[in-house]
Amino acid sequence: MEIEEGGGPRAWGPSSIYRRVANEHVLKTPFLVWDPSYEIDLGPHVFITAKYRLTREHLLGNGTVEEVHFVAPTPARREDLLLAHTEEYLRKIDEDAFSAGERFLLEIPFTAEVRDAMTLACGGTLLSCRLALEHGAAGHLGGGFHHAYADHGEGFCLLNDGPVALLTLIEEGTIGRGAIVDLDVHHGNGTASILAGNESVFTFSMHQENNYPAHKPRSDLDVGLDDGTSDEEYLSALETALPTVLDDFAPDLVLYLAGADPYLEDQLGGLALTTDGLRRRDRMVFAEVRRRGISIAVVLAGGYAIRLEDTVSIHAATIEELIAAS
Repeated sequence: MEIEEGGGPRAWGPSSIYRRVANEHVLKTPFLVWDPSYEIDLGPHVFITAKYRLTREHLLGNGTVEEVHFVAPTPARREDLLLAHTEEYLRKIDEDAFSAGERFLLEIPFTAEVRDAMTLACGGTLLSCRLALEHGAAGHLGGGFHHAYADHGEGFCLLNDGPVALLTLIEEGTIGRGAIVDLDVHHGNGTASILAGNESVFTFSMHQENNYPAHKPRSDLDVGLDDGTSDEEYLSALETALPTVLDDFAPDLVLYLAGADPYLEDQLGGLALTTDGLRRRDRMVFAEVRRRGISIAVVLAGGYAIRLEDTVSIHAATIEELIAAS
């Protein structure tokens, strides 16, 4: 397989990279999708987009990955975006034609830079899914914008990359069934709304119940956790829920939103997971998915720790566990 704009063929491709590399460690390590333009200027804001670049630097610095493991995405095609979003909404994005209320719901300043970065992130999640289907697993240092609805953005999310990616793969016949395992601290409201009634995609969200968003459309499986839920309670709930997704639905591909925000020192979260608990969470997801022979793509989703270095460390640990399980 070679990769093109929006995730189809292009002159360079992952298989050609594999052929060029002789080092056994490199051959076994999943590809990671990233682009420097994910780092956008939002002004003073709790969503610090430098985390994507810093996570990459962390992984390179500790020797977890090498430069050859990173591949660049291309923007999602309009026809792919239209599988998850309305034509009218995409027109508003093109023309910056939002109402004051729509800007308020988005909670980040809308700029051309934001538009381009999030369109690229949709392409990045699609590319990571394609790589996962070819090689078993892949990661995206970006993505997870699960609050965007078909016709508007919410909660820092302009476009919803998860539904865009899975619906594209289903539409073209690459997969028959996909599942979203959303372990961000916040409910995946936009994802649940976009995919409601779609029998080809299973949506699972495990989140803090008493947190944003106030209105939570029903996912196929929702697990709402009490404030202050700690490691063992969280992991027990996850262990109970995963078979419903992996065995009962039996997807061809899992898209995993590995939010860093269930962390006990997250500014927008109210759960109490430790860094060890979050690592064990990731380890469980990867082990259970891979044990069943299902391909998995991981996106980073939310993370707003008091200390930026904690968010980066948690995201990096997710990728480390992905590599260890591959």
